[in-house]
Amino acid sequence: MTRLFALLACTALTAGPALADKIFVSNEKSNDITVLDGTSFEVIHSFAGGQRPRGITASPDGRFLYVCASDDDLVRVFDTETYEELPSLPSGPDPELFVLHPSGNPLYIANEDDNLVTVVDVETRQVLAEIPVGVEPEGMGITPDGSIVINTSETTNMAHFIDTETYEIVANVLVDQRPRYAQFTSDGSVLFVTSEIGGTVSVIDPEAREIVHKITFEVPGVLPEALQPVGLKVTEDGSTIYIALGPANRVAVVNGETYEVEDYLLVGQRVWQLAFSPDERFLFTTNGNSNDISIIDVAANRVIKSVQVGEQPWGVVAIASQ
Repeated sequence: MTRLFALLACTALTAGPALADKIFVSNEKSNDITVLDGTSFEVIHSFAGGQRPRGITASPDGRFLYVCASDDDLVRVFDTETYEELPSLPSGPDPELFVLHPSGNPLYIANEDDNLVTVVDVETRQVLAEIPVGVEPEGMGITPDGSIVINTSETTNMAHFIDTETYEIVANVLVDQRPRYAQFTSDGSVLFVTSEIGGTVSVIDPEAREIVHKITFEVPGVLPEALQPVGLKVTEDGSTIYIALGPANRVAVVNGETYEVEDYLLVGQRVWQLAFSPDERFLFTTNGNSNDISIIDVAANRVIKSVQVGEQPWGVVAIASQ
């Protein structure tokens, strides 16, 4: 028994530390990426992210981080363990948001200045297609099976349905003013498009390609023009929708069946984008004017912490430990 105890003690002493999830935040003014420990929520590192880093996402296996370096006209690529910069990807001018195919390749990038969606092979780093869309393309979403990619054009006020095989636009849905973000439910049965200036979220039937409902917002003491929906995330089971309301400094909590707003959570200033932790226990918000992220306990629908990051945090993504 003594020998067994000694062996176990030795194993405990020599075992490496448990790996934690990581949270990556793009800071568009300080031109860097802040890294937080996904368990303690403490800042553990920061590194240069190129000029005006905004859109940010990770490969499905969590090994690679992709960052829209908008003023570099590139997508910068980093190793999520070492933070080493890897060869960048061509993006077209002024990349702002993008979405990865569920398989991890290719990458679909909105080019706001050229009214294009650029499709890039992340392995060969070659441009596969440039798809003309509406004026000022912004939001990007993709069906769970990867067959249709959505682009929203801010000035044309449309959600464009693009076939990922042919790179052709197969449908356009008119939404309210300045659409910012597109997100499908995990089963692909519903598409949500936020309209920043219109102040609504369009609920779209992807099969019929028509709006079936519009989510609206009302917060006592907050001017209607400050209720500007931007980022949006849906729980895996579709039961709850979280919507960042920009200068209203609130995240709306919406019932996924009735589309009724159930609560407004007060977060930092100018809440912009959202990301779930890998286990969906927490939701992270980027607050551009208070230079922090807010951490929401999803089960309790309660803000539990804010953490200072870089200047003007824009995007956020969380990855599971490797």
